[in-house]
Amino acid sequence: YEMTSSLVGSEMCIRDRMKKRLIFTLLLAAFIVACFAQKPYKVMFYNLENFFDTINDPEVLDDEFTPEGPKQWNSAKYNRKLGNTERVLFDLAAADKVYPAVIGVSEVENRSVLEDIVAAPKLAPADYRIVHYDSPEARGVDVAFLYRPEVFKLEGSYPVKTVVPSLPNFKTRDILTMWGRIDDEPFFFMVAHWPSRLGGKDASEFKRIAVGEQMRRIADSVLKADPATRIVAMGDFNDDPTDPSMAEGLGARTRMKELEPGDFYNPFGDMLRAGIGTLAYGDAWNLFDNIVVSGNMVSGDDGMQLRKAPGSKYYGNIFRRHYMVQREGQYKGYPLRTYVGNNFQGGYSDHFPVYIYFAK
Repeated sequence: YEMTSSLVGSEMCIRDRMKKRLIFTLLLAAFIVACFAQKPYKVMFYNLENFFDTINDPEVLDDEFTPEGPKQWNSAKYNRKLGNTERVLFDLAAADKVYPAVIGVSEVENRSVLEDIVAAPKLAPADYRIVHYDSPEARGVDVAFLYRPEVFKLEGSYPVKTVVPSLPNFKTRDILTMWGRIDDEPFFFMVAHWPSRLGGKDASEFKRIAVGEQMRRIADSVLKADPATRIVAMGDFNDDPTDPSMAEGLGARTRMKELEPGDFYNPFGDMLRAGIGTLAYGDAWNLFDNIVVSGNMVSGDDGMQLRKAPGSKYYGNIFRRHYMVQREGQYKGYPLRTYVGNNFQGGYSDHFPVYIYFAK
């Protein structure tokens, strides 16, 4: 009897331990799922505002940004701007303790500048890699990508020459493309800096419409080859989300309920309607900096889907901190830029950066 009681007691103890272990395992699994499966990825775009090196390149019109030029652009000013850029990119990462998986940038002169950015002490832990090609833009400023190889598995990249059919000799920044995988899902990224409004918005609009149509053709060809590919198109489009170049040329809708099969979605339309922008001109805000996604990122399938930032009612996000804002003078409230004319302001950029989240 004593032996039987002992065996029964031991068996009950074993069962209790197994039960507790099972409960612990289930709780641990739930915790891991909560931390990793639902953890969103972050993608951002930032117009760096004329980030030149200090060396005169005889093949481009960069004389303005040299020590001998009218802006007296020197190493001290360069290092100031480098530190400012590091601060913005790191603070955006520190806000939720996640470095962006992909960063698109514009108005950067060359790979040397990009190498200085990714080597900055607060950004070095992210181990960013660079995708950059020299474009035919007259001043030598380009677009580029920074990406984290542990998150985005690069498979290829290509600079697509921008084409405006009615202006066969027109030269501007390339449409930079790269493709690969995030969490084993196919992604195709584009970053561009569309033609400016030089000569007036209406007179120059046809150029931006042409580039929007070109980017849409690229995206459609990718989706035709593999409909599961997630398309992310970003850049300084020199137009607002509701302008024809965006709404008709690129075909990006600004309201989810209006999306039809094949449409693209621009999550920054709601912010524009609320009077929020990324740059200011004439005491009015514009939202030229956009990140547009293909419809399969808002369709509700099992793949990567656009997400709102915690506590935000918008799917698009603008990163703005007090130190990035002009505090006084004629441009009070505007982004604190590097130069106003030839007067060095020591600021960050004339644009605020934008970013989005997505997750399974």
